[in-house]
Amino acid sequence: MSDVSDEQPKAKKGGKGKKIILLGVGGLLLIGGGVGAGIYAGGGLAGGGAAHKPAVDPNQPKLVLKGQGESPADGEGGGDGPGPSPAGSGGEKYESSYFQIEKEFTSNLKDSPRFVQVGLGIVTHYDKRVIDNLRRHEIPVRSAVLLALSGADEAAVFTPEGKAQLQKSLTKAINDVLKQKEGFGGIADVYFTNFIVQ
Repeated sequence: MSDVSDEQPKAKKGGKGKKIILLGVGGLLLIGGGVGAGIYAGGGLAGGGAAHKPAVDPNQPKLVLKGQGESPADGEGGGDGPGPSPAGSGGEKYESSYFQIEKEFTSNLKDSPRFVQVGLGIVTHYDKRVIDNLRRHEIPVRSAVLLALSGADEAAVFTPEGKAQLQKSLTKAINDVLKQKEGFGGIADVYFTNFIVQ
């Protein structure tokens, strides 16, 4: 008889332990579900959900729709370049504003006795604040362009592909300076208005 009485209390303890674990897990699931529902209803972890538009800083340049002049596109802005144009739109969706940097740039090429001299024009699809920022920060922009030119490989600047790569690197260098100084780049592309290698 003692064998039977010893086994019964053990079975009850195992059942109570399972019930406690199940209640604990169930409670955690309920709490987790409540937190998840709160986050979803509140718009997500970063404060912006599908139902909320991201906050646009009114001091940042705004994209300008083609044909709108300096009027910003409604609800646009806050990036470093426009998104792709809709398929079949027949060109860019946004206005292009061009600016030529007055002084040319002259720099030695990387590991070469040769030097390159370039004139640069830029294009932005944002309002005039991008060009104003470019003028305001001309000295650090010039420095960044000269550093990028000095890193150019001599063989690359003689090929169209190398020049295209140099354009990308100059665009990035200028945007990086503007982001650092103003918190916003906005330069879509850089164009060579003069290009001499000697």
